[in-house]
Amino acid sequence: MKFLLGSLWLSLPIFLCAEARAQEQAVVEQLAPVLAAEDAREWRQDLFQRSLLAPDSLVQRVAAMAAGRIGDFRATPLLIRTLDQPDSTVRVAAAFALGLLRDSAAIQPLIQRLTGLPQLDAPTAVEAVTALAKIGGRRSADFFAAVLQGKVALSQTDPAAATGQMLLEAWRLGADAPADAVLPFAQDTVRETRWRAVYSLGRLRAPAAANQLLASLRDADPAVRAVAARALVRDYAVAANLAPATIGGVLVRAVDDNDPGVRINALRSLGSYRDSALAPKITGRVDDPVANVRVQAAATLGELGGSAARAALRRALEGKGTFALRREALLGLARADSAGFSRSSPVWRSSRDWRDRATAAEGWAYSRAGGTPWFISEADGRVVAAGLQAWAAAVPGPDRPLAEAGRRLLVHRDAAVRSVAGDIVARAGDPADLAAVSAMYTRSLRDSFPDAAIAALKALVAIRSSGAEARTRVDSEFLRSTGPPADYLLRRWAEENWPEAAAVWGPAHPIETGRSLQDYRDLVRQFIVAPDSQARPHVFIETEQRGLLELELYGPEAPLTVANFLRLVDRRFFDGNRWHRVVPNFVVQDGDPRGDGFGSPGGAIRDEINRAKYDIKPMLGMALSGPDTGSSQWFITLSAQPHLDGTYTVFGRAIGNVSALTRITQGDVIRTVRR
Repeated sequence: MKFLLGSLWLSLPIFLCAEARAQEQAVVEQLAPVLAAEDAREWRQDLFQRSLLAPDSLVQRVAAMAAGRIGDFRATPLLIRTLDQPDSTVRVAAAFALGLLRDSAAIQPLIQRLTGLPQLDAPTAVEAVTALAKIGGRRSADFFAAVLQGKVALSQTDPAAATGQMLLEAWRLGADAPADAVLPFAQDTVRETRWRAVYSLGRLRAPAAANQLLASLRDADPAVRAVAARALVRDYAVAANLAPATIGGVLVRAVDDNDPGVRINALRSLGSYRDSALAPKITGRVDDPVANVRVQAAATLGELGGSAARAALRRALEGKGTFALRREALLGLARADSAGFSRSSPVWRSSRDWRDRATAAEGWAYSRAGGTPWFISEADGRVVAAGLQAWAAAVPGPDRPLAEAGRRLLVHRDAAVRSVAGDIVARAGDPADLAAVSAMYTRSLRDSFPDAAIAALKALVAIRSSGAEARTRVDSEFLRSTGPPADYLLRRWAEENWPEAAAVWGPAHPIETGRSLQDYRDLVRQFIVAPDSQARPHVFIETEQRGLLELELYGPEAPLTVANFLRLVDRRFFDGNRWHRVVPNFVVQDGDPRGDGFGSPGGAIRDEINRAKYDIKPMLGMALSGPDTGSSQWFITLSAQPHLDGTYTVFGRAIGNVSALTRITQGDVIRTVRR
């Protein structure tokens, strides 16, 4: 008997393990087609009806997120019903997905769930509030105002989380936002409440909030001071009937704040005042202990101008500072001292480093030197693209010399140059450019990134809009003779901007992803049903002279994005790159082997917008040039950036030695990114 009992006891774990494996396999089989449909952006009604009612809450949760990401309004009634599911994690996902859909039909049901019974749990209520803000409109704004003013009660036992989210998300409502209802919370005794209110008021730049934002510059919390400083630009001061000289003086004092984030934001706003009298009071910041404060100080001095600014910029340019500081000093001289720039730039123009030559090319545009720009015939396309882009930004509207340069460069071998040239030619909308633009489009279909092809389409639409004859020519000479592009990004651009082309080319979705159902099964096993030790892998970034940074990746939240990132890591794709974009107190960005912001290995991945937030922790996100355009470029935030939530996929966070981030400047070399 003991022998038989022992055998039964020994076999029980084996039985349980087999049962667990069978359950896991069942979940994998249910989730693989959901992930495939999401990746293809294909709405499959039967699949989602079945998945949202599956017995396993994980299947329901993933299906709800996928339904929101696909973006088909047929998902709205299914997700509204899912708000009543007993599992709170499923309800949260459904509320979040409704925010992704932005279907106004969900407004009233969301309001009813926030105010009625049964009570929503706090996390679901927070996502329901966020969904209302994303959907927007007058009804959402009136509801926010009524709750914040105490006229309507939320049904949660403790509604603090939901009302706090209303404060943070109110800015999304734009012109409808109830700024007056948010304003009193900027003086709340709770730090988080004040920060949320000031953040929204700063994003809205409501005139009625100007005095409060000034007062918030004296807040005890540096995060509150930083968002207030960033809001107080000159245009806002004028709109709020505040004397620019007075606000500029207040910002000058904020430049001496103990917190580097406040100093950076105050400097950035100060540059908008274009008042040389302010420059002598901030010149010392080009010697700030924090490298990126020095960089921002140089940029601001270039905007302010004046003799003090010129002297400080020359000193920074001639010193032994980082490339980022010297670059901003040269560009600052281009803005503030064209003669000084002319004396300093030849050394940069003759440098063997393309980055130096690209900086000199940008400076040429800012200095308004006139004449034929030297960089047009540069051998390195990155230099041409940088100068041309700066020139286009410095000269608004049609400009004959600029247009002629753009036409000349439509045939350039470099895709980035053609992209900028196409945008320039589009300004003219001249039917005489039709043949050249059409040829550029055809050539650009072979590029590894779609920017030039899209620029050509923009130019064709501009030409087509110039008159009836031009419309007929574009339709007959281009549209009827050009087949549908293979790149779904081009077909989607046509759906959004050129209906006639979309009618000829067909829909952008579903997308041919190139993956099999087995591929999606593997992704589910690796990132969705696996334990965190596997689903949340760590990678390490070593930046030259800046230390080692550790990242935790969010496989369950963004499996396709994480898989793509790890594939590139394993290829050593990022090794030897430079941090090509660093915006002080905002982001550091990598992933471009070209080093100028245009590069990628080709192809694109779909966005996996999720509930992770760009909060005070340094978060890892995908860089985009529009929805579903992610590839290899990624960024890490340097401060809380809630306005990025819901637009850029969060797929990880920095952990451990995050102080290494604050030392990174533009141009620093990444030795390696490895597991």
